Amino acid sequence: MYHTTGFTTDQIRDLCVLVRTECRNLGMEPWPPILGLYRALVVTLTYMRRNRVQAEIAEAHGVSQSTISRAVTGITPVLDRVLAGFAPTADELDPTVQYIVDGTLFPCWSWRTDRCLYSGKHKTTGMSVQVACTLDGALAWVSDPVTGNHHDSYAINDTGVLASLNPGDWIGDKGYVGNGMITPYKKPKGGELTEWQKEYNRQVNKIRWVVEQVIANLKTWRILHTDYRRPLATFTETISCAIGLHFYRIACE
Repeated sequence: MYHTTGFTTDQIRDLCVLVRTECRNLGMEPWPPILGLYRALVVTLTYMRRNRVQAEIAEAHGVSQSTISRAVTGITPVLDRVLAGFAPTADELDPTVQYIVDGTLFPCWSWRTDRCLYSGKHKTTGMSVQVACTLDGALAWVSDPVTGNHHDSYAINDTGVLASLNPGDWIGDKGYVGNGMITPYKKPKGGELTEWQKEYNRQVNKIRWVVEQVIANLKTWRILHTDYRRPLATFTETISCAIGLHFYRIACE
C-alpha cells in the first residue's frame, strides 16, 4: 500500500477520519457506495501518487472507469480542504531563516484555447509554482500555481513574499536577477565574466542544488510530474491537494 499511495495503512485510516469528519460537517458522502470511503481514498491517493490511467485503477479494483472518476472527483476537494492547514503559507515563513527558491512547472495536456499555459522555458504547457526550502533541504513553502507563461521573477513577486521578507536572505538562479536576491552573475552582452564572478557562480550553484532535490522529491507525486489529463478547471485544486498530501506526509514522518 505504501509504494502505491505514499502512505501506510494506518496513515490512510487517519486520513479517512479527517475526510469523514469534514463530510459530516458538509452533510454529504461524495464517494461511490460501491467503493466506500477507504477504497475511494486509496483510489484517489493512487491517482495522485502514480497518475495512472483511470481505466487501469478501475481494473485493479474491479469497478468501472466512471466509478474511479467519481471517486477522484468527490474525494479530491475534501482532501484539499482538510489538508490546507498542513501546507505553510508565505506569512508563516521565518524571517530569520535563509531560503533557497526555484520555480518548477507541473505539466498538463496542451489546450489550444489556453495558450497562456505554454512555458517557453520548458517547451510545454502547465502551471508553475515557486518552491522554497532551507539550506539543509527542508521544504518550507510552495506558492499558489500560476499559468506556465510567467517567468520566475514575475511569479515570486506575484506571491508578495519578497515584500514581507528580506530578499537578501533568499538564494535563486539567474531567473531572479534584479530582485535583490543572492543570484549568479549573468554574462554581460558581448563580454565575459571575470574569474571571481565565475567562482562566485560556482559557489552559488553548489548551494542551489538542494532546492532541485526538494522539487524532485515533491514530484514523486506523479500527478505533478507527468501530463495532467483531467479537465483543466480541476488542475489548480489537484495541485493544492497534492501539495497538502506532501506536507501531511512530512508531518507523519
